Amino acid sequence: MEKNRVADKIRDFEELAAIVKRLKKQGKKVILSHGVFDLLHPGHIKHFEFAKKKADVLVVTITKDKYVNKGPGRPVFNHRLRAESIAALECVDYVAVNEWPTAVETITKLKPSLYIKGSEYRDRAGDLTGKIYDEEKAIESVGGDIVFSDEITFSSSQIINLYFSVYPKEADIFLKRFRSLYSSDSVIETIRGLKEMKVLVIGDAIVDEYHYCVGMGKPPKSDIISTKYINEERFAGGALAVAKHVSNFCKQVCLVSAIGTRNDYKDFITHSMGTNIKTKFFFRDDVPTVVKRRYLNPSFLTVNFEVSFIDDVPIPRNTAKKVCAYLDKFINDYDLVIAADFGHGFINQDIVKTLCTKAKFLAVNTQTNSANAGYNLITKYSRADYICIDEPEVRLAMHDKFSRLEDLMLKLKEKLRCGNIIITRGHLGAMVYEKSKGFSSIPVFSKEIVDRVGAGDAFLSLTAPVVSKGFPLELVGFIGNVAGALAVLIVGNRKSIEPVPLYKFITTLLK
Repeated sequence: MEKNRVADKIRDFEELAAIVKRLKKQGKKVILSHGVFDLLHPGHIKHFEFAKKKADVLVVTITKDKYVNKGPGRPVFNHRLRAESIAALECVDYVAVNEWPTAVETITKLKPSLYIKGSEYRDRAGDLTGKIYDEEKAIESVGGDIVFSDEITFSSSQIINLYFSVYPKEADIFLKRFRSLYSSDSVIETIRGLKEMKVLVIGDAIVDEYHYCVGMGKPPKSDIISTKYINEERFAGGALAVAKHVSNFCKQVCLVSAIGTRNDYKDFITHSMGTNIKTKFFFRDDVPTVVKRRYLNPSFLTVNFEVSFIDDVPIPRNTAKKVCAYLDKFINDYDLVIAADFGHGFINQDIVKTLCTKAKFLAVNTQTNSANAGYNLITKYSRADYICIDEPEVRLAMHDKFSRLEDLMLKLKEKLRCGNIIITRGHLGAMVYEKSKGFSSIPVFSKEIVDRVGAGDAFLSLTAPVVSKGFPLELVGFIGNVAGALAVLIVGNRKSIEPVPLYKFITTLLK
């Protein structure tokens, strides 16, 4: 009987809206509480009891799993279990799973008499999302009021961090020490402090295409596997993706790249860039715009094969001279230059020389891929202020397969006169070296992987501005691995890393 009573409290949204409307016509005062409520704790119960005292009927809506922006591993409990747990409370009258990312639409459709928030939201500036302002406007627009509970507060994230292992073991050990050095507020303020920076991103423009298809089997007269086309997506990759990531955290970004006049994709590229990204494209008649077309199974995102539309011959000397002339004229206007060098023929030695001699602060990533393995090495640069490459790339550059990574990083430091080096290592995290403090290792913060494509670009984009500001590299590596953990949950470069999800994940990790 009890189970049926709990189930009866859980309603779909449209049904709940009709119930609230009917209750209000009967003169009942309805109060709405909205949240994730991932781990039901005494703070939540006190909050709900306080709310019920303010009205006749308490309605609770919970955030759907896909909208919980607290980072990998969250929510711990799916929205069905969260709804059932809350419905089991005597003080709660109705529960629904929210259909939207925020409570704004919920408020305007349910039209409750009151909307309740925890006492921590009295200081509106403390809300990372800034949605408290929108929620307040929404409740006022339907003739209701916002109220704040004064009950004891707990943090679900803090309890989960203390008692639940949702992160890899190495991450738990690292975070216990890191929390004693940095608070979430201090890390977030560090990132927010990047806003006024002027950043120039230079590198290869790449268009990533994902063509989704499923196998149909082997044709009777051929030894091939036939596939059925489902749909496709197109993303801005390479230096384009780096510029987009950076532009979410720095107000002024300039992207310098080259695109081919054959299949230029100019309209797509231009429309993909943010409003605060200034673009300077140099056109090449001799090559097409680089397009990497991957054919994938949509269910598991496994790549069946890839077709690259690419001609990576070096940029013509006269075009390179124009690039260098542009850099000579404008490079000093920027606090930071990020070279996203994918080795597809754009950045030649003349451009490298200009970057090495003229940039105020030069961050470099030279990527090894199927088109340039062994040819696009970090050692093509004579100087860098920050190097961010992966372990196979540093081993190729140092021509050393077996030595300790720390020894190779020291050799690289001497060769390029670089005091800030981070080597990314996939599931092993990142190894950082800074001249004043030596080596430290940063673990990964995610057990979940949707797609690895673009994770390195996100890491570079978020760490380069922080390094240029002179912050400790252990902090930089932490920020980079947080960005990487979010990036591997994104299909390709479908979207860039944005401040609010990043800040929420940092807060979740450091509570």
